[in-house]
Amino acid sequence: MKKQLHFLFLLTAVFVIAGQVMAQEPEESAELTLETNLDEFQEKFFEALKQKGIENYDRAINLFLECKAMDETNPVINHELAKSYALNKDFINAQIYVLEAINKNPENFWYVHTLIEILDRQGSTFDAVRALIPYSNEVLREHLAQIYYDRQNFDNALFVLEGLKKTNAITILRMKIADAKGGASSMEAEEENEQSVEKEVNPMEMYTNRIAKLIENADFKQLDESSKEALELFPLQPYFYYTKGLAMSKLGKLKAAVSIMEEGLDYLLDDQELANKFYKELTSTFKALGNSSKANMYLSKIKIGS
Repeated sequence: MKKQLHFLFLLTAVFVIAGQVMAQEPEESAELTLETNLDEFQEKFFEALKQKGIENYDRAINLFLECKAMDETNPVINHELAKSYALNKDFINAQIYVLEAINKNPENFWYVHTLIEILDRQGSTFDAVRALIPYSNEVLREHLAQIYYDRQNFDNALFVLEGLKKTNAITILRMKIADAKGGASSMEAEEENEQSVEKEVNPMEMYTNRIAKLIENADFKQLDESSKEALELFPLQPYFYYTKGLAMSKLGKLKAAVSIMEEGLDYLLDDQELANKFYKELTSTFKALGNSSKANMYLSKIKIGS
């Protein structure tokens, strides 16, 4: 009995001491845990993109599922799962995950675009999933109409636009549809086809233009998402690492911003103007983190007049 009491006393003491130690540095421990989890997530995510790029779809899917387990709320992961399952010809799971992505972020053009592609691959129609997404969202419907227009499905495009509030973008789209349905001249049709082909073969320019507008409008939340999408398609382009880092920094994700921008510097070649953008944003971010040594280091790298 005395041995049991002695053991209980020692056990209680251990818990008390451990509690005191943990209470002394709770913020430090939480910060280290968060940083570790973020590093692990980014490592898995970029490895998954790499595996998808080399057509190892099963491995990519498993890694994206691990990412999803770490961040259930991130629609980008659902979108990547949808695309990976579609490439693996598993259209049932592809549809499940793209619908989840759309419900989390119904105003993302590319989520709707992927949904239409998956439905086409199954020989299905949008009517089959209309009730499963927030179809009343006007931005979603505008994007859907644009997708139908790009596919020359003009009747469906007009049907989707019916009842939407008039904006400049919708008015222009209606005029383009009317011209197409009314029989544009062969030269105009040829020009539109050339523009369509150019968009298909040069999506990087499309992302670059969209991102420039988001930066101009200081829409850093959407900039974060668009930059991530661009990096998925172009993982060797340093500009998208810069814009992703810029967005994360402005959203207060300072350590993640540093990580992505320093990674992007590895892909930077002879572009002093872009290098200066990296250095200026890294200087600002490190100042916000209270790391004056690193801030001064990047500040010294900026070349005036570039």
